[in-house]
Amino acid sequence: MYDIETIQAMFSGNAVRATQHFKARIKERSIKTADVRRVIMSGEIVEECPDDLPLPSILVLGHTSDNKPLHVAVGIDDDMIFLITAYYPSNDIWETDNKTRKVVN
Repeated sequence: MYDIETIQAMFSGNAVRATQHFKARIKERSIKTADVRRVIMSGEIVEECPDDLPLPSILVLGHTSDNKPLHVAVGIDDDMIFLITAYYPSNDIWETDNKTRKVVN
């Protein structure tokens, strides 16, 4: 699929759009846009969803300026990335590494 360097280059080159959903969620969750930028530019891909619709997506894990883990979901088109959502990972869903989803029995 895509590597983090490609996503970072697109982000740096302003080939990025924020969805309305993304804008609403970061406001609702008090997530700073600077922290989203920080996650994209220094984070790592923890999930790839090539079959997502309408676009393939990835989940990036990074840390805020306060060192809190933060996930940013990004949709990927050939020449543009779309910020889909951002959230602080929940211990109910994610293992302590914030990279691995817990297995639900």
